[in-house]
Amino acid sequence: MLVSANSNQPWNSTYPTLILLPKSRTLRDVNQIHARLITTGFINNPSLTTRIILNFASSSHKPLVEFARYVFMSRHFGRKRRKQENPFLWNAIIKSFSHGDDPKEAFVMFNLMLENGACVDKFSFSLVLKACSRLGLVKEGMQVHGLLGKMEIGSDVFLQNCLICLYLRCGCLGIACQLFDSMMNRDSVSFNSMIDGYVKHGMVKAARELFDVMPMEQKNLISWNSMISGYARSEEGLRFAWDLFEEMPNRDLISWNSMIDGCVKCGKMEDAHHLFNRMPERDVVSWANMVVGYARLGEIDIARDLFDEMPERDVISCNAMMAGYVQNGHFMEALKIFHDMLSRKELFPDNTTLLIALSAIAQLGHFDEGVAVHCYIEEQGFSLSEKLGAALIDMYAKCGSIDNAFSVFEDIEDKSIDHWNAIVGGLAIHGLGEVAFELFIEMEKLFVKPDDITFIGVLNACNHAGLVKEGLMCFELMRRVHKLEPKLQHYGCMVDILGRAGHVEEAKKFVEKMPIEPNDVVWRTLLSACRNYENFTIGEPVAKHLISLDSYNSSSYVLLSNLYAGFGMWNDAYQVRMMMKQRDLKKIPGCSQIELEGNVHEFFVSDKSHPQVREIYSVLDSLSTLNPEVSYCKY
Repeated sequence: MLVSANSNQPWNSTYPTLILLPKSRTLRDVNQIHARLITTGFINNPSLTTRIILNFASSSHKPLVEFARYVFMSRHFGRKRRKQENPFLWNAIIKSFSHGDDPKEAFVMFNLMLENGACVDKFSFSLVLKACSRLGLVKEGMQVHGLLGKMEIGSDVFLQNCLICLYLRCGCLGIACQLFDSMMNRDSVSFNSMIDGYVKHGMVKAARELFDVMPMEQKNLISWNSMISGYARSEEGLRFAWDLFEEMPNRDLISWNSMIDGCVKCGKMEDAHHLFNRMPERDVVSWANMVVGYARLGEIDIARDLFDEMPERDVISCNAMMAGYVQNGHFMEALKIFHDMLSRKELFPDNTTLLIALSAIAQLGHFDEGVAVHCYIEEQGFSLSEKLGAALIDMYAKCGSIDNAFSVFEDIEDKSIDHWNAIVGGLAIHGLGEVAFELFIEMEKLFVKPDDITFIGVLNACNHAGLVKEGLMCFELMRRVHKLEPKLQHYGCMVDILGRAGHVEEAKKFVEKMPIEPNDVVWRTLLSACRNYENFTIGEPVAKHLISLDSYNSSSYVLLSNLYAGFGMWNDAYQVRMMMKQRDLKKIPGCSQIELEGNVHEFFVSDKSHPQVREIYSVLDSLSTLNPEVSYCKY
């Protein structure tokens, strides 16, 4: 924007420059003001430069903030000061850093302020403490605390509240508690900060004790809401949240939404809907909570009805509906909402939207759709350094393009453990166990600390590639070197590695030595190995144990029946099948999926529900006629 001053004003008047200030937005505007200051000599006018600093330092436009800092450092920094001069200009510049993009510079400016002998007041301290809080600079915050202790304003309630917030933000609950206990005077902010700190550390009982001793006149909505949100996190505490909710003198949207959120998390949707209907007013958070709650219970149609009823939607509510669809296996519907967002100019997908969309695409195997989303991510400048990059790698791997997955992985400069896990997992599902193992060794060389998910991926990769020795080595590295406690999934992978390689006896001993109770998946993995390698001695008792664990899981009966059949024990196999029939258990049919022109087609064994079933069987018949070795199951 090109701005112009009033030419009727005298050349030696500051008015034409002053009227430019509120209109300025861009670097061009700043350059115009700067040129005018130099050509008129007003760059040496402290009154005018002060006005510029105060106007621009708090601006949301970066060129203006940077110009304010420049004017301060070039025209006001280092000049002689009167004793007890008001530090408002220093504070304005420190605030531009503490509340801006580079909070650490606020600490640097504060040090310069002290070195130059400028007078510091409580606002100077509060601003630098704010910067320390934002960055988690507890050491620097303690230095400021030490300086405060030597000054008269050190006991100021406002500053002590700032210190409490700093220590709580940095996770130093004990220090915050000591400071709170030593305060001569406390206000509602002091109590509310400590109550919120206790709640966030999961110490709801301690928060309640403080809430109960808090003077009634100091209790406000923040106090009540903090307690309600703390209690509403668990089903046990929800009853106390209800009591407080009914008792509180006033309620706001946060109060209602906290209660609804608590009911949703505990699966009490009737209570949540009752509260929702009672609300005097609702916002998008209220609606989104209800959508999430019904989607979690599998009531996706009710969730969608609520979504459609919303008077207005934002990205959060769209994300909630998309996530609900993905959780319930409705991947195409999730992508439809994503495309609706893209077509509407007022809604812009965020990181969460893209993560959900990529998850849906990965489940569907829609490669072309995945490429389109990848292009959108690049066009909009989204960073792949966090979970979004890992989701993109995972999507490509699950869509069958491990080359694209590896290309994305290679292009990410600052790789996190999520990126390594995604590519290792992708290589595993593609059967590239040797490459996945080599990548794991590279992680070790680069001192990238693996987590339990890394080892699940590596063990799966070793399993698919038949790398028994390497799998055993990884399992020992996990326990002995990285000191990670193996979970059921890790034990299950090891049983599968040994079982697939034919080491059934070793697999059985491994299961017996497990420090945690094996679940049905571990036993079923062992049983599959027994069937594959015809080990009846181990297989039969394992199958019977499985049936006793879960008498309504058909797969255990099928495995036992197949085991008997493999040894020609037809009567025993028949008895197992009859047991299934008596208990009304049916074998879950196998399923195949194929993508064609953006549509996913699903087929079950003996399935004739597809609308083009006649054409499909006709093609298969012609293929079997041409090649007698090609066969299929019609019935």
